[in-house]
Amino acid sequence: MTAVDHGTQVIDVVRADADLLEADLREFLAGLPTGDPSTAVAAAMRSALHDPIGDALGSKVGQEALRPAGGGGLRPSLVYWVFRNYRGLAAEPTEEPTIRRVAVAIRILLKAAVVLDDIEDGSAVRYGEPALHATHGIPLALNTGAWLVMAALRHAAEPAVVATLLDAVGGGFVGQAVDMSSRLADVRRDVVAASTADRVRFWEAAATGKTSTLFRMPLAAAATALGVPESERAALDAAMATMGHSSQLFNDLTDFVPEFGGANTHEDFDGLTNRVCLELLGDTELVGEELKMFTLTHPGLGETLVRLAAEAVNLKETAKGRIHELCRSPESAAYFDLTIDRKGHLMERLYEHVRETTA
Repeated sequence: MTAVDHGTQVIDVVRADADLLEADLREFLAGLPTGDPSTAVAAAMRSALHDPIGDALGSKVGQEALRPAGGGGLRPSLVYWVFRNYRGLAAEPTEEPTIRRVAVAIRILLKAAVVLDDIEDGSAVRYGEPALHATHGIPLALNTGAWLVMAALRHAAEPAVVATLLDAVGGGFVGQAVDMSSRLADVRRDVVAASTADRVRFWEAAATGKTSTLFRMPLAAAATALGVPESERAALDAAMATMGHSSQLFNDLTDFVPEFGGANTHEDFDGLTNRVCLELLGDTELVGEELKMFTLTHPGLGETLVRLAAEAVNLKETAKGRIHELCRSPESAAYFDLTIDRKGHLMERLYEHVRETTA
């Protein structure tokens, strides 16, 4: 088999797995409760439940923002990477109902996290697309996010998998709490008074719960479903925690270089969990527009962006290296890279951009 044939085989399997997930997701949507069609309840269910759920799960704009230059549309799943790593590229996922349910549950949970995060951050857009609460209102968006979490846990079905997901969801809410705490006056005072090292530890606590959870959860759930040994599950978890830190750094940086986040607006300056703000902030407490203008005009901004962009790339490569050590075959490593580099390729581009701009 030539290298080209090898690559083609892997991408074909990735695409087939992605197509299967999309088909299973459509089946999930088709099974939503409808109410008695002869009453007004049916129309209410459609407007207040079906439509926001469909919008939350069906967004494609963010996927376009993450598409590699010249690449085709593809939404691979880390759940299926775990399946392929431990069962092989020749295995038939249609005969693995538990893995298929896990993949759907993870997609739903990730979308629920977006809905709730946008409400909590007050973000009106996500990758240039209106946030769900901006189009349906906060009450319906909040209800939709909560319903999606419940539906995902129920859909996963397998008790051990549900327990794993519950741990992840709980950790995510803890991370969100740490993130939002930076808007409280007493916490802001503590952060401003802290050393740079303590500020970074504060950032890491939020990033571990808020972002790393989203990377760890698919692997943890799939590995649980497949009975992967605990030692390997722990190694997978540690690698994806590092990947989450890399991703959060990238997200923080795109607040300052917004074209790489799919939107051309500077966002999320009000909290003090943006790593750039934490490293540039002096000993004066700033909020809102004052904090935004302080950081955007800081003389050390360029150097900080370059250093943190390099750190994001290094963290990503470190995490990939650890995952590659756990890959059972070159095909599995290629599958993982295709999956993770949908966003990862932007990190290198961002680093090159800020380095050239600063120079």
